[in-house]
Amino acid sequence: MQASHTIDPAFDDPNLVGSAGLVPAMLLAESAGLHALLGERLTVNTPHPVAKAASVVAGMLAGADSIDDLDVLRHGGMPRLFAGVRAPSTLGTYLRLFTHGHVQQLDAVGSRLLAGLAARVPGLIAGADQPEGIAFVDVDDTIRQVHGRTKQGAAFGYSGVRGLNAQLAAVSTPVAAPVIAAARLRAGNTASGTGAGRLLAQAVGTARRAGVSGQILVRADSAYYQHSFVHAALVAKAWFSVTARMNPQVVAAIGQIPEHAWKSIVYPNAVFDEAEQRWLSDAEVAETPITCFTSRRKHQHVTCRLAVRRVKRLNRSERGQGELFDAYRHHAFITNSTLPVVEADSRHRDHAVIEQVNAELKEGPLAHLPSGSYTANAAWLAHAVIAFNLARAAGVLADCRHARARWATVRRHLINVPARIASTGRRLVLHLPRDWPWATAWHNLFQAATGPPLPAT
Repeated sequence: MQASHTIDPAFDDPNLVGSAGLVPAMLLAESAGLHALLGERLTVNTPHPVAKAASVVAGMLAGADSIDDLDVLRHGGMPRLFAGVRAPSTLGTYLRLFTHGHVQQLDAVGSRLLAGLAARVPGLIAGADQPEGIAFVDVDDTIRQVHGRTKQGAAFGYSGVRGLNAQLAAVSTPVAAPVIAAARLRAGNTASGTGAGRLLAQAVGTARRAGVSGQILVRADSAYYQHSFVHAALVAKAWFSVTARMNPQVVAAIGQIPEHAWKSIVYPNAVFDEAEQRWLSDAEVAETPITCFTSRRKHQHVTCRLAVRRVKRLNRSERGQGELFDAYRHHAFITNSTLPVVEADSRHRDHAVIEQVNAELKEGPLAHLPSGSYTANAAWLAHAVIAFNLARAAGVLADCRHARARWATVRRHLINVPARIASTGRRLVLHLPRDWPWATAWHNLFQAATGPPLPAT
């Protein structure tokens, strides 16, 4: 591929746009209730808060990761496609007017919008709307590094970098990619499990509001191995699956598991033995009953299953005598589910899906936390949650390939599509690129966003 040498560039066409996919995306948002919810619930003391909030969300959908980047909405023919686009300086002032209460209002908007999107796009949380279905609520937190010395709330946390802490709860199913049910921004040195019980209660409530009627399995790592988190799952009538800390009680329980109780599982390099009808693997699982949190009052003790996966520890030392017997690394988690231990272990390992959500946010709006104001950055995260869920819904409407695609892929294939605006009669016509590889998916999204809600599948 070689560029032509006979090109004269000129930024002079008022009818071109670089993000034509924002048209169906924002139509989808409107039909799911975004603008109405913002008008009902958001009380930021500024003129036209609905238009400003929608502008921030649209800018994030187009790839903005800072306040200056929101200027991507003001080019070419965008004013002909959208009303109410605001300048970055205006949007920055709008974000700095947020208080903690306003951030909670925006969180409520995001929660109800997810329910509206699930009703508008039945495949968004596919498989969880049946009584026999299952949905997963994964809770985790991540550190977003910051560099400005005036950032409110910035501190050194467990990652060793100076930043702010974002705690997330994502909802997914075995056949549907995760969407964000709840999120909050916290000071950088906040412990991972702080406030996790309340966040979990909000996330489960959002999942139920979005149509999850089957069983919910709550998953988390060892940072959330605490009574408040497990208690919140029990109150919500959900199963929990939480990585156990290797304290003396857990170590003693693992040591009491008889050798015959271990079962081989599918793991890297596993081979299925046809003669014995079992997997030959370096990984095995077993379970034993355990009563957790015994330092608390007796009625707060939690009796459940301790599931353990052990993996052979390879002796890579080149010096000294080799090990006479196999040694193992043990990974334990507690659960109250009724799943067989092999399936329970497999489901627990799938908790890693939350890392995909963290990565997508950090590649998008959370590449920066753009303001020195803590509440403005918290509002930025709340807008990012709305944009993330909108992008996921747009991918589901497009086709099965984009239903599980990363946010950057959806943005590249469906949102940031160049187009030329023409007028015919009283209608606008978008002339999109010929031979666009994802033209069919784009048309699917447009037709679904502008048409009636899809039937449930």
